[in-house]
Amino acid sequence: MKARPMPEEEKSEAPRDESLENYTIGDYLLDRLAELGLTELFGVPGDFNLHFLDHVVAHRSIRWVGSANELNAGYSADGYARIRGIGAFLTTYGVGELSAINAVAGSYAESVPVVQIVGAPPKETQASGRKIHHSLGDGDFKHFLRMAEEVTCAHADLDAATATWEIDRVLRDVVFRRRPGYLMLAADVAEVAAYPPSEPLTTDLPVTTPRAVAAFEEAVRGFLPGRRTAVLADLLVHRLGATEELASFLTECQLPFATLAWGKTLVDESDPNFVGIYAGAASQDRVREVIEGADALITLGVEYTDNTTAGFSMDLDPARMIDVSRFGARVGDEVFTPISLQDALAVLHRVTTELDDVAPMPAAQAPAEGTPREPSDDPLTQDGLWSVLASQLESGNIVAADQGTSYFGMASHRFPAKSTFIGQPMWGSIGYTLPAIIGAGLADPSRRPVLLIGDGSAQLTIQEMGVMIREKLPVVVVLVNNNGYTVERAIHGPDEVYNDIAPWRWELVPSLFGAAEEDYLYRRATTESELLAACKDAVHDREKLAFIEAITDRDDIPQLLQDVANALKR
Repeated sequence: MKARPMPEEEKSEAPRDESLENYTIGDYLLDRLAELGLTELFGVPGDFNLHFLDHVVAHRSIRWVGSANELNAGYSADGYARIRGIGAFLTTYGVGELSAINAVAGSYAESVPVVQIVGAPPKETQASGRKIHHSLGDGDFKHFLRMAEEVTCAHADLDAATATWEIDRVLRDVVFRRRPGYLMLAADVAEVAAYPPSEPLTTDLPVTTPRAVAAFEEAVRGFLPGRRTAVLADLLVHRLGATEELASFLTECQLPFATLAWGKTLVDESDPNFVGIYAGAASQDRVREVIEGADALITLGVEYTDNTTAGFSMDLDPARMIDVSRFGARVGDEVFTPISLQDALAVLHRVTTELDDVAPMPAAQAPAEGTPREPSDDPLTQDGLWSVLASQLESGNIVAADQGTSYFGMASHRFPAKSTFIGQPMWGSIGYTLPAIIGAGLADPSRRPVLLIGDGSAQLTIQEMGVMIREKLPVVVVLVNNNGYTVERAIHGPDEVYNDIAPWRWELVPSLFGAAEEDYLYRRATTESELLAACKDAVHDREKLAFIEAITDRDDIPQLLQDVANALKR
């Protein structure tokens, strides 16, 4: 879209704005992303996005973060979005975007708002139907757009006439629906002249109707009196931006509460009313008694997965539940829609504090912590590993635990207040957390990132250590060396060759990827004592990258993982 020519009589009177002289559709996209809070753009250069990258590098508030490959760029954008609320990455057409589609699918499955920008061949080239590199050679340049449709909530093949409208539409949907979006930006379209945004992008779209709120409140007032009540919260409260409202509700109403592992650190786990992580039949007895025994269970943003419920082993009676989801609510068998999670939570907060006869579900006394035992000098076990690591976490840490022993080992331990737990139990793509912790760390540099990852998972995405080192992120990397795919061994084939991996010299990894000797510390821990000492060294040198190789037995797994593995076997 060409900028509108100014009439002759206006040209002499209107002041000239030098900053808009070369303003393009690409600039418009970058400005809209910046408006949403983005300051880093991940990705890999390619010939169809290079000219757009010149605009990225020149942008006043968005910084380019080159990734080792496109898949890792998508993972980094996902981790970034979980902290910042929006993430984006750039690839080239075909070969680049298809390398990243696994990451986009994971963001879709886990409700993470990520924007994928794909630099495509110029429109004229596409129209020629010629055999262009990175295409399938059949003249159809929409193959990959159609693939992206399945794992995005909104997509557009931008053209000059409608590009700014389409950019706004896709970004609005990404933020509103908390799902990924896809923008195919042809090289020539990116360079077309445009006007900057004339007004803010509206993303807070109305969801609730007054009638739904009134009917829901009436049902809640009739349901709660005289019932012993508990709360179960999960992932969607975070994704929909209602964590502060949830905290206020729990603080004022003083009801016992739990989360699933998917929503770990959504609540303050140091609160005495926090009973633990609910995992169906794999839950601790105290947690199960409170959640499954409540006369009124309020579930907020809960989505059950096989991995977080030990194979859907919940024992929850819908007749005794108030369930609040993304766009609706249910009281017993009555459904109320449309109502947003925030508005439904406000109703529950108001009603629970106004009623005199809402009784908290009694919770058994939390197990006494007692005197901390001395760390053992025996060979390091999974139980000892996660117990020591949990004891050394600090308030504000961002902890990413890869799917496997790391995720399930840490899920049952309480975290300090204001910490954040990142995992991927729904999509479960191993190796995700290494690039994701880079994105999360760049999204909030004031918080120290901690990465917990197994040796098998790390081998998938280890290249991104170079980016971690280049960006000077002081990550504490705990690499669990247990000689292979331990989760798979627990499910099937413990001694089969397909669960083995090539042994690596992990102590060489930081220097291999560019770290100077004085900029990192490496520690190898084979006992609890050695692990504790390594953690203390990492805390002392908090400006440095810390790489801790923790050695555990090949077949040793956390109890929660054993319960989940048994459920998956069934």
